[in-house]
Amino acid sequence: MPLRQVIAAAAGAALLLAAAPSVSALSTVPRLYEPSETVTVDATGRVAPDGTITLSGTYRCVGGTGPVFVSSSLGQGDSEVRKGVGGTSAVCDGAEHRWTNTDRAEPGRFEPGPARVEATLMELRPSGGLPFPYFHAKQQREITLDAR
Repeated sequence: MPLRQVIAAAAGAALLLAAAPSVSALSTVPRLYEPSETVTVDATGRVAPDGTITLSGTYRCVGGTGPVFVSSSLGQGDSEVRKGVGGTSAVCDGAEHRWTNTDRAEPGRFEPGPARVEATLMELRPSGGLPFPYFHAKQQREITLDAR
């Protein structure tokens, strides 16, 4: 290999190493989903005539050091617009727990029938004095909204 190609290859490798994040920087990136940590969404949710929405499921997590929440959002039809539906406090003790989130939308915005739900189990860990999101688990699921 000519000297010019060797120097170019070495310079390229040095550039890649300089751009790579340090091990300490990687440790601050939120980990995604330990196998033992889960969140599920029940196959059926509820929508009341006044617009009250109720979604539920289960969760399991370990080792929470900051506040942990199960958040959920709901979408229906062709729209990509989703509505956040509540946020339940969670306990990360390794046991399976139930969650239920309730919120209110404009009456008629959501109708009984097929819908999409996303549930996320997220912790707010202190990092340098500010809360830093740490994701324990996430699930997206097609459900059926029933009338109350």
